[in-house]
Parts: sequence; structure tokens; C-alpha cells
Amino acid sequence: MTDPSDPVLADLDAWQLAIRVVAMPENTNAYGDIFGGWLMSQADIAGSTVAIRAARGRVTTVAVKEFRFVAPVLVGDLLELYARRTRSGKTSVTVEIQAWAQGEPDPRSRRQVGSALITYVAVNDRGRPRRLAATDPVLA
Repeated sequence: MTDPSDPVLADLDAWQLAIRVVAMPENTNAYGDIFGGWLMSQADIAGSTVAIRAARGRVTTVAVKEFRFVAPVLVGDLLELYARRTRSGKTSVTVEIQAWAQGEPDPRSRRQVGSALITYVAVNDRGRPRRLAATDPVLA
């Protein structure tokens, strides 16, 4: 549980909108489908926003523990990725990500398109692992 009085750590364990982006034609393969790798990179970016806040600094992706493609993302879809911290270790943060897409302008078309569980490690300015801040109540 986080300390709600700490603006840096508040709600890291709660779902938060981490990124919003439109799927564009340049994100497609030769058949016009959005690349799965593009969705994975968006999930990694979204998860890193939570990990960076939790680590209070630089992080690197060390493991994609799970990635599920639930439904296709279509060109023009508004993609929203939500993320929340699920675990903190001595140097690592695990983040769960959910990806939702909506065809504009119809909000009834909103559907989950993917989910992921990604682990990040806090690193120093030389790229070496470092301990997470002891001020994090999860680690206290």
C-alpha cells in the first residue's frame, strides 16, 4: 500500500491511464493489420511510466512475464493503456498493463485488445541495478 500523502507514490498500485495513442497506418504490416510488436512497445512504454515513478528514476525492462493479444487493433483506433504496480522487490518493479481500443467516434466499440505483465529494474546512471528508494512503504 502506498502513502497517499506522498504525491510521487500516491496510487501507484491503482490503475491509471498511462498512455493514449491513435493506431496509424504506418503501424501496420503488409496486410493492413496493426503489428503485435507495436502494441507490445506501447505496453512497455505505458508500464515504464509507473515503474519510473515507483523507482524514482531510470528503469530498464528485464522481463515480459506475460503478453496476451485479446482482440485486433485497427487503424484509427484510439488506444488507451492502463497500468498499475503489482509488486516491488529490492531493485525491481512489476507492472500489469491493460490495453483498450475504441473506434472513433463510437464509444460502444470500446474493447480490451491486450494485457501484459512486465518487470523493470531500477538502474543507476551507468545502467547497473540499484536499490529502490527505502521511502517506498511497500519496501519498508
